[in-house]
Amino acid sequence: MRIRNPPSRKHARCQLATEMRKIGFDLRHGEAGRQDRRRSDVARGEACAAVAQRRRQSALACEGAQHRTGLRPLFPSTGAPMFVRFIRSTALLLCACVAAPALAQTTNRLDEILARGTLRVGSTGDYKPFSYQTTGDGRFIGLDVEMGERLAKALGVKLEVVPTTWSTLMRDFGEDRFDIAMSGISVTLERQKKAFYSIPYQRDGKTPIARCENKDKFQTLEQIDQPGVRAVVNPGGTNEKFAREHLKQAQIRVYPDNVTIFNEIVAGRADLMMTDAVETRLQQKLHPELCAVHPDAPFDFSEKAYLLPRDVVFKNFVDQWLRQTVESGEFARRFDAWLAYPWNGPAK
Repeated sequence: MRIRNPPSRKHARCQLATEMRKIGFDLRHGEAGRQDRRRSDVARGEACAAVAQRRRQSALACEGAQHRTGLRPLFPSTGAPMFVRFIRSTALLLCACVAAPALAQTTNRLDEILARGTLRVGSTGDYKPFSYQTTGDGRFIGLDVEMGERLAKALGVKLEVVPTTWSTLMRDFGEDRFDIAMSGISVTLERQKKAFYSIPYQRDGKTPIARCENKDKFQTLEQIDQPGVRAVVNPGGTNEKFAREHLKQAQIRVYPDNVTIFNEIVAGRADLMMTDAVETRLQQKLHPELCAVHPDAPFDFSEKAYLLPRDVVFKNFVDQWLRQTVESGEFARRFDAWLAYPWNGPAK
């Protein structure tokens, strides 16, 4: 049984005013006016009854659907006004919208790595002094491999090196094959569209390396971009991209092995290669026949950094770890050590 509260004074005043308007209408319009008002009241009553009937039919249909599907209504029918139910639904929707980002952030890459107990590092294994896979036992060595070991130690987890290539680097990254790529990777806007980078740890740029007797012939891009000049590039990386952007007349040959590519210049099958200045400095040590062309004044500017997923929590950790390693001087010491490493001798 439903107990209604007694009408308030305001409600009573409204009822009295309504009755007074009806009496005034009747006095002004007489019997004909009263009949018109009664017909209007009947029409309004019939319209209200039709609306109520449609609501009852809709409620019965919903109950039938709930019975068939086993689903329960979001808000049971309690007789609450429609605007109250609307406010409830809107409030719940707003809460869900606010809660969704929070739920999405409950797990991040850093927590995943800690829970897994392993840091997966993508490495090409073909870019001395950063990453090189030895021919004997297949181990990965180099500056960035060592930095991967140090990062794993800082995280308190084990290191797992995941082989990748320059051609498949971003595809492997998109398929979540590794947590971070550390392999002397240049920062590019194209890669930045899909990934984060750590803070940069080295400034660099593209410069030629050629046989020493031809060094003076390839000082500028204009001298290099001539018919008959043979440039060799490794596939898929920034070296090939730079060559194709700047060489329109010179011959460009793609050589698949970035480890032995410099032998093509030594053997005279190519005239030059344009690559990162740091690599030309190292390769001229490993191949006395070759000379780096103005490595201190490269053709362009680039930076090297570590490739990261778009996860702010993990990036903040890597950035802080790398900043401490660089500022302590340890990074520079290890970089110099790997430049002096006997790459042509047996791997240590």
